Amino acid sequence: MYRKFLCFVMMCCVSFTVFSADLELRADHPEKYVVKKGDTLWDISAVFLKSPWLWPEIWQVNPQVRNPHLIYPGDVLELAFCDGKPCLRFGSAGRNVKLSPGVRSSMNDHAIPPIPLEVIRPFLSRPRVVEANTLDLAPYVLASQDEHLIAGAENKVYVRGIKPLEERNRYMIFRSGDIYRDVPAEGAKEGEILGYEALYVAGAQMQRFGDPATALITHSEREVLIGDRLLPEEDPISEQFIPHAPDHEVDGRIISVVDGVSQIGQYQIVVLNQGAKHGLEAGHVLSIHESGRFVRDTIAQDQKLRTGRDQVVIDPKDASGAKQVTKVDTKKLTEIVELPEELIGYLMIFRTFDKVSYALVMDLERPAHIYDAVHLP
Repeated sequence: MYRKFLCFVMMCCVSFTVFSADLELRADHPEKYVVKKGDTLWDISAVFLKSPWLWPEIWQVNPQVRNPHLIYPGDVLELAFCDGKPCLRFGSAGRNVKLSPGVRSSMNDHAIPPIPLEVIRPFLSRPRVVEANTLDLAPYVLASQDEHLIAGAENKVYVRGIKPLEERNRYMIFRSGDIYRDVPAEGAKEGEILGYEALYVAGAQMQRFGDPATALITHSEREVLIGDRLLPEEDPISEQFIPHAPDHEVDGRIISVVDGVSQIGQYQIVVLNQGAKHGLEAGHVLSIHESGRFVRDTIAQDQKLRTGRDQVVIDPKDASGAKQVTKVDTKKLTEIVELPEELIGYLMIFRTFDKVSYALVMDLERPAHIYDAVHLP
């Protein structure tokens, strides 16, 4: 089974630094923390833990389970020991609770989220990764009511290609985006195509079916163009995430970053070259490893040059062969060495497709880059 995610850990009276092989307190952790608006559970855990993604493990071992899991701005958090094990205490009220990664809904729920949901919310339903020809075969925008080449919210458009058995009330409008390719194999210029991005344009409500059908654009992120494609609206994905490690080895790579920047920072969304087909799911936490740089070993080259006297050729100017000179091909002596990967941060997967996944970068010691590796944390 998968390892779960660990929680807020500290100590009040005894100064320990390690609770388990994986759970280690920061040397500078405070004894108390006041929850602020804008905090996430990951942020708060990072105040106390060297590996903040582990926080649910402490929630699970805490035996005093009463009110499960929600933390709000203004709560004062401190760590105590309950039956010899660390548990989180609400210092302001003096009540012990176990925080467990469950879900509670309410009409006015302003609880601290596990991660910054506002960053990923637009990506939970809108962008899609589709197979080849999915968009080419989908219904398309034929024209707008006002004969404009572009349309926006509250405009009507006419659509062709909706089959009677595929009629839906609500659709999303897309156009072709990036092509997601795997890391190129050695000697290849391009990697295998893993999927095609369907770039979200707008939402549409069908008003009349037929050929053509009539649709009202309900909201738009981009201007709707003639030829844009329609796919049925999907149910929104749950915003409740329980971060945890996969139960199998992962050897993936970052193959793309939203907005196309060259250096990847905290809270940016990246695309991985593995997805549901590889056993990945929403909530999986992976470590990011900087790909090893290739460097030239000049020391080894110099040593080979100094010992290269046996590599001799006949001087072409001396036909008798009596005179010989040393001639070394330095290109053959050059040695290129790949440095080891270095751990630089963590990311959490929040949406998977067949062969690729969307993930949010949570922590980074320094910028990440395309083709950096991801593994078990």
